[in-house]
Amino acid sequence: MSTGEELLRTHGLRVTRPRLAVLEVLTGGGHLEVDEIAQRVRTRLDSVSTQAVYDVLGALSRAGLARRIEPAGSPARFEARVGDNHHHIVCRGCGAIADVDCAVGERPCLTPSQGHGFALDEAEVTFWGLCPDCQTRRLADTA
Repeated sequence: MSTGEELLRTHGLRVTRPRLAVLEVLTGGGHLEVDEIAQRVRTRLDSVSTQAVYDVLGALSRAGLARRIEPAGSPARFEARVGDNHHHIVCRGCGAIADVDCAVGERPCLTPSQGHGFALDEAEVTFWGLCPDCQTRRLADTA
């Protein structure tokens, strides 16, 4: 397993304390908003601006070490699970997000009826529904 320093260097990025801290937060799992990432980074570093966190996330995303997802009506979220073409399911009630593995296991996972000459390498699919907790709350509200 690679250390954060090795990952950054392997992907052509300078090793900095903010980059290491953001990478550590992301590898902890989840689909995190920038404010949550910044909060967690601040527990590891003396101080870091929200703009610095945005800058680090941009660099990590461009380098393929982080993935930015933008469910409709929600702020951008970031995760460390990259390169496997997985999808997401989003709760319409509370906004919880879970990973859904690719339907066929290879990129781009889905083939459109027309490719318009594009060389397809990824399909981004978002499933929507109600998580178990929201389903329970909805049933309790109607009872």
